[in-house]
Amino acid sequence: MSDHKNPTRSSGAASARKHTALPKAQTLIEALPWLTRHYGKTVVIKFGGNAMVDEDLKAAFAQDVVFLRHAGLRPVVVHGGGPQITAQLDRHGLESEFKAGLRVTSPEAMDVVRMVLAGQVQRELVGLLNEHGPLAVGITGEDGHTITATKHRPTIDGQPVDIGRVGEISAIDTGVITALLEDGRIPVVSSIARAEDDGHVYNVNADTAAAALAAGLGAETLMVLTDVEGLYEDWPHSDEVISRLTATELEKLLPDLSSGMVPKMEGCLHAVRNGVTTARVIDGRVPHSILLEIFTDSGIGTMVVPDGQAPAGAQGDQ
Repeated sequence: MSDHKNPTRSSGAASARKHTALPKAQTLIEALPWLTRHYGKTVVIKFGGNAMVDEDLKAAFAQDVVFLRHAGLRPVVVHGGGPQITAQLDRHGLESEFKAGLRVTSPEAMDVVRMVLAGQVQRELVGLLNEHGPLAVGITGEDGHTITATKHRPTIDGQPVDIGRVGEISAIDTGVITALLEDGRIPVVSSIARAEDDGHVYNVNADTAAAALAAGLGAETLMVLTDVEGLYEDWPHSDEVISRLTATELEKLLPDLSSGMVPKMEGCLHAVRNGVTTARVIDGRVPHSILLEIFTDSGIGTMVVPDGQAPAGAQGDQ
């Protein structure tokens, strides 16, 4: 009996392996210019929507963020926790009430908000990220005076309204986050703020917090995960997504946007007008949407750029 292997069979198997691996190589090559552009840059990601409650999407999100870190980027994750807060308030017999699109937050409700964001949502997300190594560190806006706020009183029918412990960001201190990034960690930030003046703790909108932190960090990109494909051209008459628009173009659209999109798009506008290169609203229902947006030629979602940036299609726009 011969010990020699069949050369034809061996050659055929190798050819098949090469063939199936080729698309993977092409995908990596497509990502190369984006890897080069974003290397060493800070990316702030607002984690929310369906991606927060779907187990598969949560796992995919964690993989994406860890991939960014290992690809040489500096990701920072900011999260809220609306569905989880509502569920916990129900368990405590506390009513969920909204005014001007914001949750009315009594002192009792604030205790629940603090517990859910810092003790439940953040811990789960840190755990998912740390399945891939000792990377993620959870903080809240209270830590190191990262986010400072004053009491927010929205105007309804021309009158300021008291909605409890809801804060308006007055200052950002990025010292703790920068130290974590320099140490190779992934900061995971809960959108709770310390008070500037009255000793309380405030609940702040996570979209607003992410935008303020992106500006404070001089981030390359702000990415906001949503439950829609992006900003629609003429909703509800059309489902055509606007792929790219300038700050001024977005500002003109703001008065006509749905209430849920307003804080997200206001955050994008604030970011690009305060030093952030691009702000993107992407569909968090799509697995690995973050990687698709940053590392492919086409990208997904809606990108907001500062006024006067190079025309669409220029190198590095997507």
